[in-house]
Amino acid sequence: MKIDQPLTLLGGISPQHFMREYWQRKPLLIRQAIPGFKPSLSIANIKQLVKREEVESRLIWQDENGWNMKTGPFDRLPAASKPNWSLLAQSVDLHDDATAALMRQFRFISDARLDDAMISIATDGGGVGPHFDSYDVFLLQAHGQRRWRISQQEDLTLEPGLPLKILQNFQAEEEFVLEPGDMLYLPPHAAHDGVAIGNCMTISIGFRAPTLATLACGMLETANDQILANLGDLGGLYANPVIPGPSLSATFKDPDTDATTTPAALPDTLLKATVDAIAKVKFDKHLATRFLGQWLTDLPANAYFEPGNEDLDLTVAMPTTGKLVLDRCTRLMYRDKQLFINGEVAPIPASSRLRQLADARELLCGSDKATKLKQKELRMLNEWQLEGWLHHID
Repeated sequence: MKIDQPLTLLGGISPQHFMREYWQRKPLLIRQAIPGFKPSLSIANIKQLVKREEVESRLIWQDENGWNMKTGPFDRLPAASKPNWSLLAQSVDLHDDATAALMRQFRFISDARLDDAMISIATDGGGVGPHFDSYDVFLLQAHGQRRWRISQQEDLTLEPGLPLKILQNFQAEEEFVLEPGDMLYLPPHAAHDGVAIGNCMTISIGFRAPTLATLACGMLETANDQILANLGDLGGLYANPVIPGPSLSATFKDPDTDATTTPAALPDTLLKATVDAIAKVKFDKHLATRFLGQWLTDLPANAYFEPGNEDLDLTVAMPTTGKLVLDRCTRLMYRDKQLFINGEVAPIPASSRLRQLADARELLCGSDKATKLKQKELRMLNEWQLEGWLHHID
């Protein structure tokens, strides 16, 4: 993708322009972001999808008693003729190739931020109430019409005692009716309220927004793994993962300690030993890279891979036609020479060939990059193929 060229998806502005002027700053309405858009899944398809255990879903409706919410799976749903209900199916990109491909049209933003594609269907008047999100979101109208009212208000007080987050004092500043193919971008904490006009479908492309506490805890957990690995207690998909770090296997000793008259007091020697041990752990970019690489590629519990083709051995006969394509559920990232896939650290460096696979999510079999794959890279790709993380498409 050429980030400095106009993009229809962004209303004729370039990704670079969007990131500099709108991202995390202000809303953007884009008419016909995808001209003539038709969703890969119908409303009936979504109703079937939410019957499955592995699909996270919610049903939200409003009646004389106020707002109500129920989590799926759902064997039965309200009639399409009944107004004021909305059904949300989370992470549809894990279950549908075309939805995953749609979500990846937004890869002018780092994969580290890209989260999932949620699809909501609603009957006339259906919605989830005025609210705000703590993350960026693109709202693509897929079927029917939805009226959006938005506000950049500072008052984000929520109604107490409700099963979902509803703003107490929503004051709309702008209003739009979106048709299929239209899209609305909203930065974090932009108040918004979307209400269906007749039966409709909206696809929400959402982005990760971890708290600083999440990042800090992740670093601490990775440091813990680093210490355990150097004690020989950590395993994984790949045997003996290399985690550079201090050896803290020595036991605590205090041979010069005097007898005590205050046995309940914590000893200074033990406190000092603990502080000194922690000081040996380097909380640096290397540790942060390992944490982020594994955390950001870690798979949701409902990700599923079809078994690979056992008749295909990339180490014996690399196909000369077609391409190697990452599965829709596969998450592959890199930083310098470190390579991460589906929550694991790959056992070989991130070469230019593997970085291209990660960026493009495919590798043409007859290309210069593919023909220069080393044997150890082919062994790893073949392992991924057998796991179902990677496919050969002829």
